[in-house]
Amino acid sequence: MTLNLHLVRLFVAVAEAGSFSRAAEGLWISQPAVSKGIRELEHQLDLTLIERGAGKGLRLTEAGASLLTHARGIFAMERAALDDVRARVGVQRGSLTLGASTTVASYWLPPQIAAFCAAYPAVVPRVTVGNTQWVCEQLLECRIDLALVEGRVNEERVEVREWTTDPLAIVAPPDAALPRRGVTAALLGRQNWILREPGSGTRQATETLCAAHGIDAPPWMEMASNEAIARTVASGVGISMLPRVVVADMLALGTLRELKLPGAVLSRPLYRLALKNRPLSPAALRMAQILDAS
Repeated sequence: MTLNLHLVRLFVAVAEAGSFSRAAEGLWISQPAVSKGIRELEHQLDLTLIERGAGKGLRLTEAGASLLTHARGIFAMERAALDDVRARVGVQRGSLTLGASTTVASYWLPPQIAAFCAAYPAVVPRVTVGNTQWVCEQLLECRIDLALVEGRVNEERVEVREWTTDPLAIVAPPDAALPRRGVTAALLGRQNWILREPGSGTRQATETLCAAHGIDAPPWMEMASNEAIARTVASGVGISMLPRVVVADMLALGTLRELKLPGAVLSRPLYRLALKNRPLSPAALRMAQILDAS
């Protein structure tokens, strides 16, 4: 049995578009041609890939979902191979798509992007931003080349390397009625904690700290932005733990107060992620080298 890659491309287009008609429009071919191609692929594989007549939209079967995962990997390798060939024959171009969690994208990644653009001006990087969980999903779907995240990732298909260290700070309103020289875990447990959403690396770091010190800190409020949390705390609402790079200016200006928890290690590693067994394109390889040297 061999895979007809033309038919597999049709299948990926249908799966990602969510309908035969939208896939046909994107491919500039007729809908009957797309439908015929999918039926032929199913016949060759002797598998049903798409459930038909399942109400609105389409649904992939288990076999279809598995094929989609492998197909994305195949076409990502194809793009990497083409970029490598172009680079070897002297064509200074290519593509680079990075995924970054919010703190990394806002504070840690810009200098690395600047260094890359200075060295390789013909390649314009694209950065997609979300929380750690979302970025990892994008990597697994081969939508990005490299990922930089704050949270731990436990996925056997992903290569995880520590990249750098991100200091953290527990912050409170400047006029909070809390000790200035140090707070206890019990006292922190009685405060209203404002946390990031589940899937965020900052949320994960906060939960790890609380578990290590026996702090009972269920989320009193959740927000999807570190900056929004910092400003909410500064306005007099609750406390939080945030990356120091996010709150450094506000601490210096006195619009936030830092709380010291004796014995607490307030830092976390940042991670660089790549898919195992997927070669990096020349552009992605150069970016990885810049990141490792920083």
